[in-house]
Amino acid sequence: MSTRRQKNQLELAFGEGVTGEARSAAPEGTEADTAAPRLESPAVLGPLMEAIVERDNLRRALAQVRRNRGAPGVDGMTVDALPLYLKDHWPSIRSQLLDGTYRPQPVLRVEIPKVGGGVRALGIPTVLDRFIQQAVLQVLQAVWDPTFSDASYGFRPGRSAHQAVARAQEHIADGYGWVVDLDLEKFFDRMNHDILMGLVAKRVADRRILKLIRGFLAAGVTADGLVGPTDEGTPQGGPLSPLLSNLMLDVLDKELTRRGHCFVRYADDCNIYVRSRRAGERVMTSVTSFVTKRLQLRVNTAKSAVDRPSRRKFLGFSFTAGKAPPRRRIAPQALIRFKTRVRELTRRTKGASLEQTIENLRIYLTGWVGYFGFCQTPSVLRELHQWLRRRLRAFAWKQWRNGWNRFRQMARRGVPRRLAAQTAGSVHGPWRIAASPALNIALSNADLAALGLPVMTPRAA
Repeated sequence: MSTRRQKNQLELAFGEGVTGEARSAAPEGTEADTAAPRLESPAVLGPLMEAIVERDNLRRALAQVRRNRGAPGVDGMTVDALPLYLKDHWPSIRSQLLDGTYRPQPVLRVEIPKVGGGVRALGIPTVLDRFIQQAVLQVLQAVWDPTFSDASYGFRPGRSAHQAVARAQEHIADGYGWVVDLDLEKFFDRMNHDILMGLVAKRVADRRILKLIRGFLAAGVTADGLVGPTDEGTPQGGPLSPLLSNLMLDVLDKELTRRGHCFVRYADDCNIYVRSRRAGERVMTSVTSFVTKRLQLRVNTAKSAVDRPSRRKFLGFSFTAGKAPPRRRIAPQALIRFKTRVRELTRRTKGASLEQTIENLRIYLTGWVGYFGFCQTPSVLRELHQWLRRRLRAFAWKQWRNGWNRFRQMARRGVPRRLAAQTAGSVHGPWRIAASPALNIALSNADLAALGLPVMTPRAA
């Protein structure tokens, strides 16, 4: 959508006369869609709801919800329908928010496949509730985020998974050769509402905000047409959930800092770095006890361990072992998932041409290399790229189907006729043929690159 059209829709929802008092309350000279509202220390926060329904904050929230897209919730409303809905109903919704009577709708329960097998349950709020959560998030995050631990990297502005991995690498290079790898079992599904709301109440004095957040947590979940209660957890499909998760785990961060530990946390992935296995086992026991008693969360003992960093994964990466400074490398599990996905995309039974298959691969590889190109082992990427090209040559060989067509395809692609005939009559399977001189001539590296296959190389750190 063009910037002008999007701006027109924002004005349609929050134009003159729609937000009323909220617009007049905006500080003179405020820039729309840029800075979040400027608020004071979290210890003395007063009325927040007025800041949340402030016009520019709402415009930024609506723009973000539109960028995020997402599926409809239980009411079926789409993201594109939201601006017109707000035009007609915003004055009433605003009044409900200001007097503390707004009631969120139940979330829609959906299940998506997990990378390692099984399914992950997501709770999708309605588009309207996502919009209101986003508006709340923008105000609260501006105040809360600066108070969070420097070792926390997940769901925070200006921070990334790559920064977390680099920080872990620094700890290992400093001589912390053992890692306490904590896995919190179903963290988002098991956050205790009372503990969480107690933490929110320490930072927010506005009772309307407290009631609204409690309403989002306890809105219920709809599955198969039936609405069930939500006594714990926070829906992973809501914009506010990541901030609330960081608030909950900030308690753990502060405790680890108080104890003097070196650690890195990205959402519910927490690695604590120590100098010996014995120290790691002591830390594992004491931290597990703290998490269980203070936060009423569970540590998954089957997935947690004290081990060398080279034998564990963190955000898809692990680290080389030895006396030299550790280097980032792609975790073995991530390499297996990569090959599994490429095999799916290059199945002949999918009915796609070689050109369309490479286009599908290009889309996947662009994101994959954008993330895993952060590794410091270029030889692994080169080997993967060689394997990928061979996979594509085998794919083409299968598509050419029979000896005569294979001979014709190779000959027209510059393979000498005698070599093309010998290769076309070979009894070997596609994988072995894919490494033959004839296939490397017929589909050279340059040919595959010209069809759009990107080069897999490390990206700059």
